[in-house]
Amino acid sequence: MPRRRRPARPGALADLAPLRILTQIGILQVLYYVCAAVLILFTTLVMGNEVKLDLLFSWRSLRGDITIGWMLGLCWMMDSLICVLFLLLFIARSKLVPDFALTIHLVHLIVTSLYTHALPTNLFWWAVQLASAGLMTFLGVWACRWRELKPIAFGGQKAGGQPGTASADGQQDLENATDDGDGFTRGAGRGRGADGAGTYEMVGMAPRGGNG
Repeated sequence: MPRRRRPARPGALADLAPLRILTQIGILQVLYYVCAAVLILFTTLVMGNEVKLDLLFSWRSLRGDITIGWMLGLCWMMDSLICVLFLLLFIARSKLVPDFALTIHLVHLIVTSLYTHALPTNLFWWAVQLASAGLMTFLGVWACRWRELKPIAFGGQKAGGQPGTASADGQQDLENATDDGDGFTRGAGRGRGADGAGTYEMVGMAPRGGNG
């Protein structure tokens, strides 16, 4: 007989939908450039330099032998640091962070090459991009794993709480509450559970008689 295929994990098709992935890449890329533009505009105005589009899209401006080049490098690194928050909000899965982080920098390489009509040949530009991609990937994976491993709070009342207080729906919790040893209380006998999820009762079952 043919082997039965394992059912797909719920939400797997939605996570891998091409339209969803393209939308996320587009949003992250726009936010990447918006943050970079704000940082570059602010620092350029503070330094009293001329504001031009080359500072954002031209790799020739990102040089290590001039002051404005180091300023741009610092802006791009701060931009990567800010984009970690966007990865945490829009992606939130640690195993997908490297793909999105590298895609952002790959798209930036394409945009820069199209804007300048040449591939970047400045080593300082490549060093900044590698450091930016590494920083975004490392911190993005760490932040998403921290969120994934964050303890989930389940319903229950701490042992130090006062039994017999009114619950959210206006009913009384079980008065004879006992500690289960883990810091939560549970009902004894018949009454409402510690999570307020209705009443329960242990009912005995009569033994079934045999036919001999």
